[in-house]
Amino acid sequence: MQEYGKALSLLLLEGDQDAAWRLVDEISKSGKNSLYIYESVITGAMRHIGYLWETNEISVADEHLATSTSDFLLARYLFEKKKGQKSVSAKKAMFLCVESEQHYLGLKMTSQLFSEAGWDTRFHGPNLPLESVKKAAEEWKPDVICLSFSILYHAEHLGPYIGGLEKLPNRPTVIVGGRLVEKYDFSRHGTNRTIFMNNLEDVQKWLERHPPGVKSSVGY
Repeated sequence: MQEYGKALSLLLLEGDQDAAWRLVDEISKSGKNSLYIYESVITGAMRHIGYLWETNEISVADEHLATSTSDFLLARYLFEKKKGQKSVSAKKAMFLCVESEQHYLGLKMTSQLFSEAGWDTRFHGPNLPLESVKKAAEEWKPDVICLSFSILYHAEHLGPYIGGLEKLPNRPTVIVGGRLVEKYDFSRHGTNRTIFMNNLEDVQKWLERHPPGVKSSVGY
């Protein structure tokens, strides 16, 4: 696991999209599933890169190059996974980072797990103000809205986002995730309907309990 992550981190820091893809494709063809590739390989690589940045071994520019290369990998991986796949979804999910939050790769992996499971998804990316979220959700009427944050003081946005979104006319389920969720208890910012997920394994287990083909309650 660590070997793959470190090998990929070197390719990401070089911005070598082709070599990075060959490595991920090789791992996928060896029989590893998406959860392994997202959690152990790509997330493992980015955590190592984060450590290098924190210890001043790489620059901000290096970290941004690695992030953009990871973004490319995720897009290509999903394209290959869904090639020829027929959509059977009766359920919809939208994904966004709270206002001021710029870290989105974990959220994108979550979105892709939903998409691979057959859900109709919309990925809105980083830093989406609440009023924009509400407008988009009122128009599209998703069954699930996934929120992400990775900086502690951004937790102050959770209460307004959760409260505003859970009260929308179609009553979507709000799921909250991010690297801090497994370290701290943020339940005070939510309601008894809000779902907090620690990691991608939690996401995968939840998806297995909520197949997309039939409209039904998507609570915990």
